[in-house]
Amino acid sequence: MQILINLSVALCAVYLVFVLLVYFGQSRLVYFPEKQLSNTPDVIGLDYATVSIPVGNGETLHGWWMSVQDAKGTVLFFHGNAGNISHRINYLTMFKRLGYNTLLFDYRGYGQSSGTPSESGMYQDALAAWHYLTGTKEIAPKRIVLFGESLGGAVASWLAAREKPGLLVLASTFTSVPELGAEIYPFLPVRWISRFEYNTLKSLQAVSCPVFIAHSPQDEIIPFQHSQRLFQAAPEPKQFLPLEGSHNTGFIFMQPVWKKALGAFMDKNLSNAGI
Repeated sequence: MQILINLSVALCAVYLVFVLLVYFGQSRLVYFPEKQLSNTPDVIGLDYATVSIPVGNGETLHGWWMSVQDAKGTVLFFHGNAGNISHRINYLTMFKRLGYNTLLFDYRGYGQSSGTPSESGMYQDALAAWHYLTGTKEIAPKRIVLFGESLGGAVASWLAAREKPGLLVLASTFTSVPELGAEIYPFLPVRWISRFEYNTLKSLQAVSCPVFIAHSPQDEIIPFQHSQRLFQAAPEPKQFLPLEGSHNTGFIFMQPVWKKALGAFMDKNLSNAGI
């Protein structure tokens, strides 16, 4: 009996140490930034301008601004938790073909942006990018589409709940980090120890603009039901587009359908929004 007690105590101690390591090392489980840019829009023949966006706490964000003639509107793009903007260049091509200006930028700690990633910092970055478009570029809020992929969807939703964009697009986004973490690590008390929220579901409850949501049932990272719950919480008008493929390939496999459905939704609802 004493051996069993000692073994149980040892296992509990090991488990506690593991939980503490996860608690203090959460940032490494959430953020996977790359500082080196793998390429630029030049490689696919796009005209663009490099922009530097100041953030109130002294950080500076690096981004690319792509304008199109007679633009229907402007897309403010929020990428996911890995890589940097150089891995999202094909989105610029898509939005150009759809007739939209695009601001593609890196959060603090990603690419050539300064600083270190954090949840509160990303929200500040989102506001800085928004003010760059509405202030420096003098673009009307109702002509701006907030587009968020994966973790970027949580950031875009946060911004949409506080400003008045023309439209919100969520691609393969989760409801919140604690809920997703509890599903990925069922053996850990994630809801108790999570230092991150990124509560997309809560933000959507305060969003008033049209919402377009896309997700693949085959997504191996973020379960499909997350976007289904987000869609239920989103205000009207809204549209849900099921994709095909994995978390990182769904948009490739569904690109023609994806572009057609997204473009039609954006055109219709920005036209209805006025200036």
